Amino acid sequence: MLAMNDFPEEAGPTVAELMATSGVPFGTSGVRGLANDMTDRLCHAYATAFLQYLRQIGEFSAGDRVALAGDLRISTPRILSACATAIRDCGGEVVYCGRTATPALAFYAMGEGMPSMMVTGSHIPADRNGIKFYRPHGEVLKSDEAGIVAQRVRQDPASFGNDGGLLSSFDLPEAVDVEAPYVARYVRHFGSDALSGLTIGVYQHSAVGRDMLVSLVEALGGKALPFGRSETFVPVDTEAIRQEDSELAADWAGWNQVDAIISTDGDSDRPLISDASGTWLRGDIVGLLCAKAMDADVAVTPVSSNTVLELSGAVPKVLRTRIGSPYVIAEMMQAAQADPAARVCGYEANGGFLLGSPVGSLAPLPTRDAALPIIAVASLARQCPIADVLAELPPRFTFSDRVADFPQADSKALLALLLEGEEDAQLARIARLFGEIAGFPTTIDKTDGYRMTFADGAIIHFRPSGNAPELRCYTEAESEQRARALNHAALSHVLEEIVPEAKAAS
Repeated sequence: MLAMNDFPEEAGPTVAELMATSGVPFGTSGVRGLANDMTDRLCHAYATAFLQYLRQIGEFSAGDRVALAGDLRISTPRILSACATAIRDCGGEVVYCGRTATPALAFYAMGEGMPSMMVTGSHIPADRNGIKFYRPHGEVLKSDEAGIVAQRVRQDPASFGNDGGLLSSFDLPEAVDVEAPYVARYVRHFGSDALSGLTIGVYQHSAVGRDMLVSLVEALGGKALPFGRSETFVPVDTEAIRQEDSELAADWAGWNQVDAIISTDGDSDRPLISDASGTWLRGDIVGLLCAKAMDADVAVTPVSSNTVLELSGAVPKVLRTRIGSPYVIAEMMQAAQADPAARVCGYEANGGFLLGSPVGSLAPLPTRDAALPIIAVASLARQCPIADVLAELPPRFTFSDRVADFPQADSKALLALLLEGEEDAQLARIARLFGEIAGFPTTIDKTDGYRMTFADGAIIHFRPSGNAPELRCYTEAESEQRARALNHAALSHVLEEIVPEAKAAS
């Protein structure tokens, strides 16, 4: 395997070559990998490739400003310095926005019409990190990926040591306040009394927007009770909530009289919200309630989201996509173009909400947002307990979990086994492999991963992560207990029986 220094300096490697040699892939909206693998030189190269691509499509030139921010991981300052150096080396001006929430950075940068970069690993463990890239008016989409990956990057070898580290760090300028205008956006729309009379617990952990959440609650007239602040990084995943986070919320709700508890993931673009008992709502239920509050005409959501969206009739038109915000955004853009008068929104199973068209005073914000769904759902508690709102929905429950450190080779072997043959053969194989735990299979959806629906309406959906060595499993059933039990049984069965069979077959 070649090292980065083995590439001829006069030619420069392509991003595709860097991906192959570094083990840090370019995936949804950017790059992500082990922090040790994300050397200064590699991060500088990826940031350079992004700006070179923008230059090619006419969205960046020498002298242009580029917004930059990061989360609270220990590796983030180093990567911020590498990205800032790349911006300078490409002729740009660094606009540093501090350690702040991804949607606050995106809202500011899009409003100013400038590209931006967010250094964050989102919800993944502390030993990993990443960089999200934003064009001047929206996220990097899948259609942009080929253009970035094809970029050939030339770097000055005198700027880096043998370990790939910068020989001199970049002194970041004073941070621009992007949180105040982001909070003001929601105060204008919802009003300064939107949370009046409510007591809201704020689970802060290591979320970069933890203090902003307190400010947001107070600006909307609520009483904020912060707890659980951590100075070490906590990998809170809103799509696979840890048992300790569930127990902590339940304990906090028991000790305090709260109407809801709110939180986010590490870069504060995915929401967590609980009812008064501290029971966390699933992200796709939060998305449904927010879409209803926005009086949406069209809701775009991935195949992994709860089918209660269709069953409830909350939104007239539902469009399903592959998993990932770029797919949701692309479909939202098409829907908005097809009907400019429609209120179009999108959400993911992780709770991240995307606004694709204007709603009242809210301008579109086509990137994952945590504040909008948090406010929309928390404000419901002014009329009745959130638990009562949930009780009115059709009884469909989802649960998701993952197997960490699941080799990609095992994921490929699993999918190869499930996909072998025509659909009738696949259904027969599913009946053999999963019949004891799920019953008789009726349909297969291959939009993203492998999603199986069974005769009683239960769903099992396997999907290898696109940017981490892990296997995700999504389940849906008529009760929470059934969805949870089905998920645990399916993952155990895969690890103990199916993967060994798949590897032997391959």
